[in-house]
Amino acid sequence: MSPIRILVADDHTLLREALCELLAAEPDLDVVAQAGTGPATLALAAEHRPDVLLLDLEMPGSDPPDTVRRLLAQDPALRVIVLSMHDGGHLVRQLLSLGVRGYLHKGTGRHTLTAAIRQSVDDHAPAVTLSVSPSSLLTTPEDPLSTREHEILTLVAEARNNRQIATALGITEATVKRHLRNIFAKLEAVSRLDAVNRAIELSLLPARGRDQR
Repeated sequence: MSPIRILVADDHTLLREALCELLAAEPDLDVVAQAGTGPATLALAAEHRPDVLLLDLEMPGSDPPDTVRRLLAQDPALRVIVLSMHDGGHLVRQLLSLGVRGYLHKGTGRHTLTAAIRQSVDDHAPAVTLSVSPSSLLTTPEDPLSTREHEILTLVAEARNNRQIATALGITEATVKRHLRNIFAKLEAVSRLDAVNRAIELSLLPARGRDQR
């Protein structure tokens, strides 16, 4: 059988290269390209037509749901496996509904990752591979936040400032401020910390968001 052709997309160079080395050690896996931004991911996926895309959710210039939609529109046969440090329920459920074949926490082990890749291309094993907290799959009542607002609030919970959030998401600081105003209004919050705590209470953020300083 031909090796499974993989595109690895992650903006952290050292992590991306380490992941590629790990995959290269597997005789049936072949990394055909690497990307560090959303636009590069789309371009390289179109150029190389990989079997599997390992997709980081926090790359510059990438809105995760939109990126997944565009990737699958240009190549419906592509198997997308998400790699993320976050497993917020809203985003997990949204990406699963769009057709990703796996959602793995970056803390997952080598065996789980390689098994997920192999399973994703097995037409006789259509199940989705998940490595997230059970609460991520629970339905929450009427989520008032947009996908972008979820992303921003998740970064706020990590104690990132507006400039860091803008850089991480590939948007301007003014856009971050506008989204924060909308978040405060929707959650009736008076500060960043208050918004994070209210989101946790509504199960819009995982409880570890209380690490906010």
